[in-house]
Amino acid sequence: MSSYDQEPLSPVFRIDVSADSDAAADSRKSGAQLTIDLLRHLVAGQRQQNQLLEQLVQQQNAANEQRANELQQWKDANPELASSCRRAAETLSRVQTQFLDTLTEEIADGEESFEESEFMLNEFVDRFGPRLAHLNGVLQVLAQLGNAQPVQQDNI
Repeated sequence: MSSYDQEPLSPVFRIDVSADSDAAADSRKSGAQLTIDLLRHLVAGQRQQNQLLEQLVQQQNAANEQRANELQQWKDANPELASSCRRAAETLSRVQTQFLDTLTEEIADGEESFEESEFMLNEFVDRFGPRLAHLNGVLQVLAQLGNAQPVQQDNI
């Protein structure tokens, strides 16, 4: 006998080839019963997914509410600065509108060259892209800090 004969094998590596009445009964299950069993498993999985999604939504709502409360506390502690941020956001919004007007004119004027030349398109993106991204970021921060009302979150 080899040393492997004395060690118990894991059920993963065992194959039962004996005629078992339970195995025969399982193999005679109808296709409809198998479908029903599979559907039950699917429903159980969907219920679990729904519970996890509900927990995720609750956590997200709690984080958003905390962020809104902290922002409102900052605004309450710095009312003059919040007011200055609001005025700066209004001014910067007008600047952004003018910038977007210039940008769209450039696009209309250079439409053919953008389509024909990758170099011209890259030049356009290099010229306007970073400025637009930074302008949007600054405007978003100022608008959020200058907003007098706390941010309301919709509950799902």
